[in-house]
Amino acid sequence: MRRRLGPAALAIAGALALAGCGGSDSGDSGSGAGSGSGSGKAELSAGSAYMPQPVSDDMAAGFLTVTNKGGAADELTSVTSDIAGQVTVHETVDGAMQEVKSLKIPAGGRLELKSGGDHLMFEQLKSKPKEGQTVSVELHFAHSGPMKVEMPVKPATYTPTTGH
Repeated sequence: MRRRLGPAALAIAGALALAGCGGSDSGDSGSGAGSGSGSGKAELSAGSAYMPQPVSDDMAAGFLTVTNKGGAADELTSVTSDIAGQVTVHETVDGAMQEVKSLKIPAGGRLELKSGGDHLMFEQLKSKPKEGQTVSVELHFAHSGPMKVEMPVKPATYTPTTGH
């Protein structure tokens, strides 16, 4: 099921476009999900995680890259975080954000969540994260175990030093 987001989300999307795309300069996590030698299992790790300081009181976005060094594909199915009532997974198609049930992580490939593309939306914020803080999230996958990721809060206009 997909749903279109309202004007508030579109305003946030516009602000996020200023944030640039995720780089590899912070927020790296080891391979906490999956295991194996690259044969028949996904072997996942996350890095380049960050959250631009929210411009809204009740919504924020998050970006990161999930790398799969294993020989089997997996899917990011959900994300949880103590700071939000819910965290939804979105894809961007023809400039429009749409909530999706999952995003694929190909075998030997990457899932890049970046400004202007696929991303996480933190909705119903319990508190507004400030620059310099760190937000903890837990990624859930179709086949691999959950993975905890620390997401530093960057300035709202943050542009990573290295792009995708």
